This record gives sequence, C-alpha cells and structure tokens, in this order.
Amino acid sequence: MATITHVRTLDYAAKMLGEDVELLEAIVWNGDNLTYGTIISVYTGSDQASTALTDDGVEELSDMLRDARRTTETWHGFLDDFVDDPELAARFKAQTPR
Repeated sequence: MATITHVRTLDYAAKMLGEDVELLEAIVWNGDNLTYGTIISVYTGSDQASTALTDDGVEELSDMLRDARRTTETWHGFLDDFVDDPELAARFKAQTPR
C-alpha cells in the first residue's frame, strides 16, 4: 500500500461525486462499509473530528454508488443495507434515481 499523503473531507468528496453529504456520512458512519484504512478521522479539537477519505476510499465509494444505482430495486436495497436512519433512507428513495 502506498503512503497516504492527502485525504478529502466528506464535504469535498460529496461535491466531487455529485452526492449528498448526508448520504456519504450515513455510509461511512459504519467503518466496515469501506475497506479498512480508506476512512480517516481528522481530530480538530479534543471533542471534534472530521471524517475524510483517501483516494481509494473516494474511488470505492464512487464504484459502490454507481453499482447500487443500476436499478431502483438495487438502489432501495442498498439504502436499506447501508443507511441506518429510516427517514434518511426514505428521503433518498423518494428522489429520482440518476
């Protein structure tokens, strides 16, 4: 594995991918959803942290979302599996698929 020299915040990754940051937060909240080491916690204070992704994490997340959006059925199944908040999942299910 190459040395990690930079990471992207979830806000920036969401802009890069054209995704809602709340969706990315819901997915990476469970660290098991992406390969170990692709999700980085950046501590900005004693009780404050931001989540960031490595290049591999952004790519993995992009591939995951692209595959999930193949059909409405796969998208809804993906949201059921990866988004623990039922209201948030329902909001994304109600949006027109891309």
